[in-house]
Amino acid sequence: MSVPSSSSSFVFTCLFIIFLLTLRSSNCLSNQTNTTPQLSIDYYAKSCPQLEQIIGFITSQQFKESPVSGPATIRLFFHDCFVEGCDGSILISSKPGSKMLAEKDAQDNKDLRVEGFQIITKAKALVESKCPGVVSCADILAIAARDFVHLAGGPYYQVKKGRWDGKISMASSVASNIPRSNSTVDQLLKLFSSKGLTPNDLVVLSGAHTIGFAHCRNFVSRLYDYHGTKQPDPAIDPRLLKALRMACPHYGGNTDFVAPFDVTTPFLFDHAYYGNLVAKLGLLATDQALFLDPRTKPQVQALAKDKQQFFKAFAAAMEKMGSIGVKRGGQHGEKRKDCSMHMS
Repeated sequence: MSVPSSSSSFVFTCLFIIFLLTLRSSNCLSNQTNTTPQLSIDYYAKSCPQLEQIIGFITSQQFKESPVSGPATIRLFFHDCFVEGCDGSILISSKPGSKMLAEKDAQDNKDLRVEGFQIITKAKALVESKCPGVVSCADILAIAARDFVHLAGGPYYQVKKGRWDGKISMASSVASNIPRSNSTVDQLLKLFSSKGLTPNDLVVLSGAHTIGFAHCRNFVSRLYDYHGTKQPDPAIDPRLLKALRMACPHYGGNTDFVAPFDVTTPFLFDHAYYGNLVAKLGLLATDQALFLDPRTKPQVQALAKDKQQFFKAFAAAMEKMGSIGVKRGGQHGEKRKDCSMHMS
């Protein structure tokens, strides 16, 4: 997810969003194993009692200045948890000159926005000034992701804490552990199952695409040559297809252009994402596939009708995902002072 660098590109993106909002309105009128070793809500109650307020000061300030920080940080949390577990390994920078790249430099993480990393850096610095050597980067990321869900209009939920930061961060571990924009439902179900997550968790966590944007390259094949057919994806609304083709030519075009995952309320965390799938207005093939597959379609339909059900389910799924591969103790983890560098 990336915002266009030039002002003209940004204006075009905004105009495109307005068009998509009109399109959606018109359409509506017409028709690895989970383990949770000693995580707790009150983990820092004595050692850093003001932790959530400290992080909240940074996240609320940043959300006002740059709303894109929200989806950037939420996505960062997803990518962290799915590779080596929720251990802050996504935050490690590769050592200059080293042939061993860290996770953040993997090809599949190239689109992770810098704002997500910057938020954690700022929050960590402030936390260290108040509670030095106590709070892990992994916990800060989990709390910041929750904050942004809430700031964008989504549910507020308690975050269990007690994660240590991981000692391993390798780019080579990323590709097989991250969903792709053209993954099949079979592939998604297998990947989520390997993390201890259910088909319902897949549908619910995909709802994070209620905010955020994607570059053309992540969906351009749907527009021109879906699965090698030389034809567009038949599961895309013709008007959305036309709009996306105007913005994303088959070859060339503005590589900075982005389109919203949610064409109805792209800056609001709500359940409109699911209604879009029902209306054939999903942006990514992976999103739209959730409505097409009989194993996931009923859940999509249910969440499209009930925002509160989505909010409750999302909070539970985030807690579950936030427990994947948790590290504890000096043998398996560390408490970094700088989130981008291992302690030794």
